[in-house]
Amino acid sequence: MNKIVISKTTAIYIAIIIHGFGIIGILSPNYREWFIKCTPLNLIIMAFLLLLQQEQRDKKFWLFAVICFFTGFCAEFIGIHTGLLFGEYKYGTILGPKLSQVPLLIGLNWFVIVYCIGSFMEKLHHKMASASTATVSPLLVAISVIIDGAAIATLFDYFMEPVAVSLGYWQWKNANIPRYNYVCWFALSALLLLVMRKLKISTKNHFATHLLIIQILFFLLLNLFL
Repeated sequence: MNKIVISKTTAIYIAIIIHGFGIIGILSPNYREWFIKCTPLNLIIMAFLLLLQQEQRDKKFWLFAVICFFTGFCAEFIGIHTGLLFGEYKYGTILGPKLSQVPLLIGLNWFVIVYCIGSFMEKLHHKMASASTATVSPLLVAISVIIDGAAIATLFDYFMEPVAVSLGYWQWKNANIPRYNYVCWFALSALLLLVMRKLKISTKNHFATHLLIIQILFFLLLNLFL
C-alpha cells in the first residue's frame, strides 16, 4: 500500500465523481439497479482511499480499525438475531457477502464513519484552540470529541436510514424507523470514539473530513429526490 501514491486532491475528486455519478445513476430509472449493485464497490474504494491518505498507519491505527470492524459487526449481529440493539431489521442482498446474515462490509463501514468523524472533531478542536487565546480543559475537549462526534454519527444515520431502506440495503420489521436505533447509534459511536481517543490515533488524514462531507451530501440529496 505504501507504494501506491494518490494525492489528497485526486482522492477527493475520485470520491466526488463516484458519489456524483451514483446520485445521477440511482435517480435514473434505467440505470438505478446497476448503480445500487455497485454500492459494495463504492464502500471498498472509499475505505481504500481513506487508508491511502492516512499518514500514520501504525499498529494502533490498525488495532483501532480491527476494533471498529468487529465491534460494529458484533453489534449488528446482536441486532439482527435478537433485536436488543437498533431494533428488529434484516439486511437485503445489496451489501454483498454475509456472515450469519450480517454483511461483512458493515464492519468496514463502521470504521470509515467513526474514523472520519473522529478525525473531523479532532481537527475542529485544534483549529478552535489555535484561533482562541483561552485555555480549554483537555477533559472538556475529550468530552466534546466523543459526545459531539457521536451526535454527528447519529445525524449521519438519520440521513442515511430512509435512503438505505429505499435502496434495499436493509428493511425494518415495521414501516417506521425506531428511535431506539438512533440511541444505539449514539452509544456505539461514543464508545468507539472513546477508544479512538484513548489509543491516541493519528488524525493526519486530510481526506477523512472531505469524505464525511461528501457522504452526508450524498444521502441528503438522495433524501430530497428519491
